[in-house]
Amino acid sequence: MTLRAHPDAFPLTRHSVVRAIRAPDPEARAAAYDAIIRGYWRPVYAYIRLRWHRDAEDARDLTQDFFTRAFEKEYLSRYDPAKARFRTFVRACLDGFLSNERQQAARLKRGGGCRIESLDFARAERELPVAASSADADPDACFRREWIRGLFAAAVDELRSRCDATGRTLALAVFTRYDLEESDSARPTYAALAEEFGTSSTTITNQLAWVRREFREIVLDSLRALCATDEEFTSEARALLGVTPR
Repeated sequence: MTLRAHPDAFPLTRHSVVRAIRAPDPEARAAAYDAIIRGYWRPVYAYIRLRWHRDAEDARDLTQDFFTRAFEKEYLSRYDPAKARFRTFVRACLDGFLSNERQQAARLKRGGGCRIESLDFARAERELPVAASSADADPDACFRREWIRGLFAAAVDELRSRCDATGRTLALAVFTRYDLEESDSARPTYAALAEEFGTSSTTITNQLAWVRREFREIVLDSLRALCATDEEFTSEARALLGVTPR
């Protein structure tokens, strides 16, 4: 079986895909799972590598097997928003799946299962922290940290697509240079950026203002899709962006 996780399938909408996993329409449920895969495969992969200490090949196979099993057995449709955040529920399901897999590993050789298309595991491996942080002692903290990393990475990818489609290459370049690039030195000043890109400080200011609004909108829409309730969405938005969405 192959699940298709298309790059353009992640629905940046104002509707929760979490609620759609219980939809009576099989196509709607499949689309919801597709969106959840897009939103969660990075933290699932990183969590398996860091928390469960599996090698890259094992983590890749287990990531795909977990989502296949979740889809086939409808694990995620059992979610109750009154008991936990959806992110916490996914992590608990993953821990249960991995515990069971470890028990069966001596008896069964995994193979012939599902492969999820279009997941860039090589990139995920490059982005993986070399060493586990102190958050690894707390499973939920570890998973949350990797979920945030994955959320922002996907948002940056979507931002690049939007900028490419609309010709806002300068805005993307300035945003990358000012907000994304890691450096031991201080951030460049707007005047330095203006000189670097051959424009004015006012243009740099305007470009950064526009691109940051776009990025925040992408993150908020992604959060909205992956939260089960308005309360959860508002809480996540405040924690990640320091804003109270309308």
